[in-house]
Amino acid sequence: MKRYLALAFLLIAVIIVGTGCGAVTEPPNPHNGFWEAFFVYPLYFLLVKAKDLLFGQWGLAILVVTLLVRLLILPLTIKQYKSTRAMQLLQPELKIINEKYKDNPQKRQEETMKLFQKSGVNPLAGCLPLLIQMPILFAFYRAIMGVNVSHPENFTFLWLDLSSPDPFYILPIVAALTTYLQMKISMAQTPQGSPQMNQQMKMMYTIMPFFILFIGITLPSALALYWVFGNIISIAQTYLLKDLRTVPNQEGASK
Repeated sequence: MKRYLALAFLLIAVIIVGTGCGAVTEPPNPHNGFWEAFFVYPLYFLLVKAKDLLFGQWGLAILVVTLLVRLLILPLTIKQYKSTRAMQLLQPELKIINEKYKDNPQKRQEETMKLFQKSGVNPLAGCLPLLIQMPILFAFYRAIMGVNVSHPENFTFLWLDLSSPDPFYILPIVAALTTYLQMKISMAQTPQGSPQMNQQMKMMYTIMPFFILFIGITLPSALALYWVFGNIISIAQTYLLKDLRTVPNQEGASK
């Protein structure tokens, strides 16, 4: 069921991005409701102020905003890593369950979920920071289109018109590849749960790079640039915070 919910979420996200974002004719206004006041306008404000402080470089402004967003969701990332650590501690018991009920997938899944509930572990916690970033991505779209309305004359970076897709498809491909790399590194350092859960995670990791490639090809290149910066930061976080997700002497603990 969780697998189908994840697929439905991605499908809905594609529809929202593809059809829900109409033409933007004015910058964001904090008086236009909750969404613009607490999501869109803060991103717009930070982009403009960062550009002014960074010699008019919108690419650097996007980097600064990406860093600030990642700092904002850092508590969720730390919670994710701690959940990963807890999963590692459960590996001996998960192995016993998998072997004991290897011929009964339904019972194996039932016993696995009982173990997770008993231990207070959420096996899908690793997806939470990724899912949180989806509404931020939509808000960022609205913010950059507002920037294009208020600063149409210089909304550029390198060869890119940041309000339009990359005409050479370089940035979308880089965004998809760094997404795949970031997820592969994260999965390599994440302990394995039940076979069904592992399959769900692998499917999520397979779909997401194509989803980001779609966004990069069809939507403004500022979104792809934001995602590339975010992936690089996530890869760095994975290594800097690896002690939060690994258990010392795990082999000895498993015996």
